[in-house]
Amino acid sequence: MCGDDDGRGPAMPHARDDDDDRAGLAPATLAALRRCGATRPRRWLVAVTLLLGVLAGVGVTAATPAGERTFAALADTVQSLMSVTVPFLGILLAHDLRRAPGTARLAPTMVAATLVAAAVGVFGVLVCAAALVLAPGGTAADTWRYAGTIALGSVLVQVVAQLVGVGLGLLLRSFVVAALASIVLPLGLYALLGVDALRPAQGWLTPYATVRNLLSRDMDAVRWAQWLVVLLLWGVGLNAVGAARLRRRPPVSPPAATQGTPERSPA
Repeated sequence: MCGDDDGRGPAMPHARDDDDDRAGLAPATLAALRRCGATRPRRWLVAVTLLLGVLAGVGVTAATPAGERTFAALADTVQSLMSVTVPFLGILLAHDLRRAPGTARLAPTMVAATLVAAAVGVFGVLVCAAALVLAPGGTAADTWRYAGTIALGSVLVQVVAQLVGVGLGLLLRSFVVAALASIVLPLGLYALLGVDALRPAQGWLTPYATVRNLLSRDMDAVRWAQWLVVLLLWGVGLNAVGAARLRRRPPVSPPAATQGTPERSPA
């Protein structure tokens, strides 16, 4: 459904990074945002991500006894489920840069990907709030405990997930491999560090541990420090390596001009 846009790799619909870069960051970011929904697979990917949040909110509300329905309980499931597919769009945007002729800046794509991820996080917050307000039979006495922190955490969870997707998209040529890596690497490391001797490192090295903190409780200074370390490792560091790889790639020759109607992306 949301694999490579043309069978060889994600197509680059209406990519004009060089022109947009000369015009400034804002136009280039808007161009990257347009590419998020420029093809049918990408629109389906966004729709499925949002639908997963809605279904999770409805399902958890229906399956949870009224006395246990809290904002934290819903957010944990809703945001965690949407964060599985959010990185896939970041991978596609990163592959746009890999396929762009000339030298394309990473910053506009990073900003656009972050904005989309933040919007997904806000959408999940609204889904959780609506599910609790409309829940039949009422909710728990402490329904909205830590709601402010969890709402902020919801956005941060999706942003980190998206940055992981962009980084892996820059590093890995295959969409399928990068998509699987966005799931297997974070969860695999979390499981690997699950033994007693290594468990304290989970909070400092794995995104999933910080997800559980951000979506379930009040955050203290140590937990915020853990999230910052994870952001630097998985968000900043991964993309820094990917950006270096992007700069070292061989130049891509622009397609030969054809007569008649200009060539359009197959997706």
